[in-house]
Amino acid sequence: MTRDDEVEESQVSTVRQWSGTEVRALREARRMSVREFAEHLGVSDRMVSKWEAGGQAIKPRPMNQAALDTSLERAGTDAQARFALQIDASVIASIPEQTPPPETAHVRHPADGKPMALIDAGVYLSGAENEPVWLPAFYIDVHPTTNADYSRFIDATGYKPPGHWPGGVCPTELADHPVVFVTWNDASAYARWADKSLPSSQQWEKAARGPAGSVYPWGNQPTPAKCNVREGGIRDTTPVGRYQSGTSIYGVFDLCGNVWEWCRTETTPGRFELKGSAFTSGFERATPSNFNDADASMLDDDTGFRCVVMADAMQALLAV
Repeated sequence: MTRDDEVEESQVSTVRQWSGTEVRALREARRMSVREFAEHLGVSDRMVSKWEAGGQAIKPRPMNQAALDTSLERAGTDAQARFALQIDASVIASIPEQTPPPETAHVRHPADGKPMALIDAGVYLSGAENEPVWLPAFYIDVHPTTNADYSRFIDATGYKPPGHWPGGVCPTELADHPVVFVTWNDASAYARWADKSLPSSQQWEKAARGPAGSVYPWGNQPTPAKCNVREGGIRDTTPVGRYQSGTSIYGVFDLCGNVWEWCRTETTPGRFELKGSAFTSGFERATPSNFNDADASMLDDDTGFRCVVMADAMQALLAV
């Protein structure tokens, strides 16, 4: 194999427009049965059979097109080469290396003034098994909700302050630290006030891992120094903008360490997922795909939250 062949293989990453013909070629290139391939994509085997029987006349839906792109991108060079040999090269397009989004992808929410990052619609690799999952576009807070943010919420609504604030007043020296000792209900109350919601666990994970499913927000290298976890020896929360080298591809901070963050995903009645780990956690718990949950009434010194807004709702808010 020549070096030029190797380069060409590395660029076989996606298809401009999938049809049943390319679906069959990819399944055969990956050497999977119809049933195996259907499970791999998260669709029914009947749907895969329908695509393949329809050939060029079949165009899978956008979310399935994205799942096929992801499958091809992660198929490995041998399978990509087999795929390329079976199809017309004109349908191939490469996916450029991921780069941070432009600054215009960050906006300030008009209600609480917090900067939020746009997470584009598309597939990301979810959970420990890296299953392709499609999500619509949304915005997520660049930083966890801070004590200062929560103080403005209390001033505006009269909501009860966290019990550890002296005299019910936000400590000045902790203004830019994440708010803690908040229950799931407290976090939800703030989100309603700010015209936002708590993230689903999948939204939170995509913001942390990006579409390529990185192990950590910053990539795949296990680097405890990029986040506030137990190995750092700080033993307390830190300012939310401290770990700049630990941000995700979208420029979102503290998605590993500092504080656990409430999600709106309910696991069993009255229990909700937590993401991100905390300063009290060992680094082995910091991977965004890890699972944790707690009772909605739980409150602790290492638990906070951040919020999300669907992209269409944000555009409506900004247009007012």
